[in-house]
Amino acid sequence: MSKHILTKREKEVFDLLVLNETTKEIAREMGISEKTVRNHISNVMQKLGVSGRAGAVVELLKLGEISI
Repeated sequence: MSKHILTKREKEVFDLLVLNETTKEIAREMGISEKTVRNHISNVMQKLGVSGRAGAVVELLKLGEISI
């Protein structure tokens, strides 16, 4: 059984992020605050050791955690 890096909510955020949705759109769609969306993104960037959203997306794609 493979160990996933992302929590369910983090995966939801990044699945929407790769669809080019804004923080505001993601927050509205998930029913959470924009700050919570930014926290999820920040947590993932920290887990992956990358400094930006784009870097996080690239790493998650490489790891098979998300797809486009």
